[in-house]
Amino acid sequence: MSWTEKMVAERFEACVKTLRKLPAVRMGGYVSAWPDIVYTPKEINRQEPKPIRFTALPDEITRMEETLTWIHWVNEAERHLIWLRAYRVPWRVVARKTGVPRTSAQRYWEEALRKIARCLEAERNAA
Repeated sequence: MSWTEKMVAERFEACVKTLRKLPAVRMGGYVSAWPDIVYTPKEINRQEPKPIRFTALPDEITRMEETLTWIHWVNEAERHLIWLRAYRVPWRVVARKTGVPRTSAQRYWEEALRKIARCLEAERNAA
C-alpha cells in the first residue's frame, strides 16, 4: 500500500472523530456524602433522556495515536491547516483564519499532506 494525500487526510478526519468519542477531561469537583436519589418509575419516564455517547474502540485509539505522531513532520502553519480541514472547516473560513487566499490555502494543505505521505513512504521503505 502506497500512502496518498487522500489517505492521510482521511486518517486525520478519523483522528478527529476518535478524539470526539473520548471522554471529556474534567476537573475534580466537590464530593457529596448524600445517598443517591431513588426515582419512581413515573419520575424516570418524565426525565429527559440522556444522550447516547459512543466510546472509541481500542483500534481507533491506536490509529489516532499513530496519526498524532505524524504532525511533527510539518511546520506549525501546515499543522493549523491540517487540523482545520480535519474538523471540516469550510475553505472560506480557513482562508480567513490563516490570512491567505482560498486557493493558496488548498495548495498549502495539499503540500502538507504530500509531505506527510512522503515521510510515511520513506518510513515504510526503511523498515
